Amino acid sequence: MTERKPAGVSFESWVDKQIRESEQRGDISQLPGFGKPLDSLAAPYDENWWIKQKMQREGVSVLPPALALRKQAEDVAEAVPGARTEAEVRSMLAEVNEKIHAAIRRPPPGPVLNLEPFDIDAVVAEWRTAREPS
Repeated sequence: MTERKPAGVSFESWVDKQIRESEQRGDISQLPGFGKPLDSLAAPYDENWWIKQKMQREGVSVLPPALALRKQAEDVAEAVPGARTEAEVRSMLAEVNEKIHAAIRRPPPGPVLNLEPFDIDAVVAEWRTAREPS
């Protein structure tokens, strides 16, 4: 809508005209979500609704540091069987172990960490055993 409101025309009637013309062209029926009910209409008002929607669309979540580290350790443990080389396994474990050691030395805010560093040699031995042909 690049057209400017002409002088002498009330703003309301100019806007109404723009909407009516858009409806006639079919522009409104092409909008995403047309004809669908509004999400969260029955939910209580949240002034940060747009931030939460943006984070959900972008796949971003905010966890307390201790929980984020627990999640990262869990993800690494799940990723180990898919690693191609022993060096890759050791690198992944060393990276998360470094963060765990730092969190143990200086506990992050939030819930208790309850996390021990990985025994890299034991995990590598399990990884090798799982990769051996039966």
